[in-house]
This record gives sequence, C-alpha cells and structure tokens, in this order.
Amino acid sequence: MSKAYRTVEARPNAQTLVKPGELVDLVEVTPLTLADRRIYNQLLENAWDAIEKPVTHVIAKSDLRGSHNSNDRVGASIERLMASIVKIQIMRDGEPAIERVQLLGGNVETARRDGLLEYEIPQRLRRIIKDSTVFARLQREVMFALSSKYALTLYEMVQKRGNLRWRSSEKFSLEDMRGVLGVPKGKLTSWSNLKLRAIDPAVEEVSVLSDFVVEVEPIKTGRRVTHIELRWWRKDAGGAAEVERELQFSKVGRKERVGARAETMRPRPSWLDAKGAALRSETYETVKLRFPGYDIYFVEGQWRAWAAGKPPARDPDKAYLAFFKTYAQNNPI
Repeated sequence: MSKAYRTVEARPNAQTLVKPGELVDLVEVTPLTLADRRIYNQLLENAWDAIEKPVTHVIAKSDLRGSHNSNDRVGASIERLMASIVKIQIMRDGEPAIERVQLLGGNVETARRDGLLEYEIPQRLRRIIKDSTVFARLQREVMFALSSKYALTLYEMVQKRGNLRWRSSEKFSLEDMRGVLGVPKGKLTSWSNLKLRAIDPAVEEVSVLSDFVVEVEPIKTGRRVTHIELRWWRKDAGGAAEVERELQFSKVGRKERVGARAETMRPRPSWLDAKGAALRSETYETVKLRFPGYDIYFVEGQWRAWAAGKPPARDPDKAYLAFFKTYAQNNPI
C-alpha cells in the first residue's frame, strides 16, 4: 500500500502557493475580510518550509501591504486573525470530529514602516497541517484579482477539488455553505439574498478568472432551498488563454468584463430541461437587457414552478416576460 502524499511535501513556486484543504473548508466563528484571507495565505506561504515546526516566522510588512501604503490595514488584519476561531472538520480515531482552533498565534510587529512581523502558528493548527493530505494550489495572480472574500473562498474550494478524477460536483447544505463562505450571522439569511449578493458574483468571477468554470445549483426540500450543488469543470486551452489575457488587463472595467464574459460562458442549467423546453434565445436576451442583475434561469425556474398545474400558456415566451416583470417588481435588487 503506497504512502499517502502529505500536504507539507507540496512545494510553492513562483506562480502558486499551497493551502491545506482543512483550512479551505473551515467555518469562521469570527468572519474575516478579503484582506484578512489574502494576508493569511501569504503568512502560510512564508512559513511553509517550517510550517509544522514550533518556530517563529518572519516576514516584511511591505510584503503584506499590497497596493496600500499604510501598515494600519495589516495590523488590523493580524489582530482579527489572532482573535479568529475557526471550526475544522477532522478525523479522530476513525470518526469525523470538529476541532476549534485559532488561526494565528502570538506575534511582534516592529514600529518602523518598513519593519518586520514575527509570528507563530498555533500548536493545534500545526498538527492539523502536519496530518493533512489534501490541499489547494492557488495562483497568486488570481488570489489578488478576485474582488470579494466570497469569490476567494469559492476559488479555494474549487482548487482543492479540481484535480479529483472521480468527482466534478459536491453537495452542501445551505448552512454549511454559508459557514464556509464566512457569511456573518444574521446576514443574507434568505436564499435569494445569498445567491444575489454572494454566490452569483463569486461564481462569475471564479469562472472568468480561474482555470475552471463553476456552477452552483439550488436543491429544494419541499418549497425551500436547503442544499446547493457545486459543480466545476476545467477549461480547455482556449479558455486558459483567455484567463491569462484578462489577468494582464487593468482592473479598470474588470467588473463589466467579468459579467459579460460569465454570461456567455453560462449554459442553461440542466435542471431546467426537466421542467420544460428552452425559450427563444431572443427572449433570454430581452430579459437580460430589461432586468440587468437578475439570474434569468433562476427566475425561469420560479416561473415554471408557479405555472405547474396551470393550463399551458399560449405563448410561453410572452408569459415568461410578464412573470419576470412582476418578479422584478416584487424582488427589487
């Protein structure tokens, strides 16, 4: 029987860094920001050669500032990381368990603007990393190009799973997905808000800026969305080349380019096929123009669910347009 490949044996390189899988699918008890998550990934990378050892690691504060000139943001992120408690799913004595750990140990920040940060990885977290056998390989350019913490988290989730040969989808409960994404308690409590504000923008960005096309499909229990299915598939050479070109472009106008590109990449979801034949392409184009920002296929699903059991519409396309207008009025963005 071959020995399992350990995460600590994986090596970062000039383009990518390594993140243990256990630190990808964690649940934040204290929500972090996009800057916090980026900085933490950099701290892990900097410590990687001795990540499992009880030593102090040192990094220049300038390496963590990014495009900001002030160290204030770095200090605030370090304090949030120190205070953050996360829940990590592990195996203990052959049974699944949840371990609660801190992400960052004690540290010393020199006062000089061009000074250093000395920091430690907590003991329990070192043990988790030492035992890890699954990891995500993250591209630095993509990590810094993504514009929200939800997009970065989704990207890490897909990178962790993307090379699995026997799997191209995974099912999550809505609560588990909300926890992994780091949605603050009391925020985005309905599926429609979570989808509109967190999931859809993240799916668009990851699909355009990474090596994978991503879909998140809702799964209902009764009339409520209780689970989602995350799907991913690797792009071909042409798709990968488009990613490289986009990453070289200025960030100015990227949001618009991402939205336009994601819409052309996204096919009609397969779950809609069972509910009825696709409408005319010009109908979909019309609702995109009239109701920008809405998920046209989600609303189609709502329309078909509403129409179930009713006499068939004489003109399904007109009926869909009328339903969409009412839906947009009742659910303004």
